[in-house]
Amino acid sequence: MALFTLWGTAAFAQDKDSALMKQDWACLKCFQEDNAKVEAPKAGEQRVVFMGNSITIGWKNLNPDFFAGKPYINRGISGQTTPQMLIRFRPDVIDLHPKVVVILAGTNDIAGNTGYTPVPTIFGNIVSMAELAKANGIKVVLSSVLPAYDYPWRKGLDPVTKIAQLNQLIKAYAAKNGCVYLDYYSVMADEQKGLKKELTYDGVHPNKEGYLVMGPLAEKAIAAALKKK
Repeated sequence: MALFTLWGTAAFAQDKDSALMKQDWACLKCFQEDNAKVEAPKAGEQRVVFMGNSITIGWKNLNPDFFAGKPYINRGISGQTTPQMLIRFRPDVIDLHPKVVVILAGTNDIAGNTGYTPVPTIFGNIVSMAELAKANGIKVVLSSVLPAYDYPWRKGLDPVTKIAQLNQLIKAYAAKNGCVYLDYYSVMADEQKGLKKELTYDGVHPNKEGYLVMGPLAEKAIAAALKKK
């Protein structure tokens, strides 16, 4: 995913994130001020952190009602890959003391945003985030990678096969290790195993209709995670 939230409408955000990441590869400073303002969870608060890339932050921009009035914290950064997320996982997730983390990651690795990364390495980074969360008493929701037939910023990579491989690994890990698998892929894929046209504006990122599909699936997965002991 390119380092912006919406094509042609977030030049300022793109420039800001790009400038930060030139000196701060994982963008640890991106949420530094926001994290400092987050108070300790209140009694009974079911706090959830959404960890991800532009698909995650785009959700907050295109469908803010999903987050309104809920103890949900969005920590998506456009363009990020799993090693970048792994580096910032402690300040942007663990230190915020959520009950649940929803991890959505991997498509930018497949797109080669930070260089070639094989599927087992992408999977390993996701597992490392899950293990960090569990070691700190945080319940884990592992999201499938969304379907993508091609990447508009790097065409010809044929991501369909790698996305399927990564999702299979994530699903199997979740089943074996007590995590909840959040399957966006099955309901959002078209006959070419790309993102359904009515759910996206560029073939990779959801539009509002896409997020309206994702919302109930995420809520169901979060509820399932909260019930786990």
